[in-house]
Amino acid sequence: MTLRSPWALAKIRPHAQKLIEVTQESLRLGIQQMLPGKHVGDVSAAVQTHVEAHGYHVPREYTGHGVGRKMHEGPQVPNYGVPGQGVLLRTGMTIALEPMVLVGTHRTRVLEDQWTVVSADGSLTAHFEHSVAVTDNGPLVLTAL
Repeated sequence: MTLRSPWALAKIRPHAQKLIEVTQESLRLGIQQMLPGKHVGDVSAAVQTHVEAHGYHVPREYTGHGVGRKMHEGPQVPNYGVPGQGVLLRTGMTIALEPMVLVGTHRTRVLEDQWTVVSADGSLTAHFEHSVAVTDNGPLVLTAL
């Protein structure tokens, strides 16, 4: 059986659709934690907990990051963590939250183009990203469709 997905270039199998949905949901759950007074670890743990509950993995070497005047500035926001730990989120901070989810292993490799990241074992991966501002009225997704 194949399905149509707004995020796929062609019809995909149900297990690929599930990976896409879990990745999107992990992004949504991470965004919900982006409140003043929370910590980076709260965001990271929300992503990790959801992903691993579905039997998938998050890479250790790639993270979300602060958005400002320089490329990939701090704070780094891993897709794994411990609630209550890490940098304190404050009003006005903007973070690119970008969970990458892997089916077979948490390990990755970079292709010859020195840009494309894939699963080390060649299994399926999915990645979504939003830039989110921390505000007193809750997270503000700056890159919403």
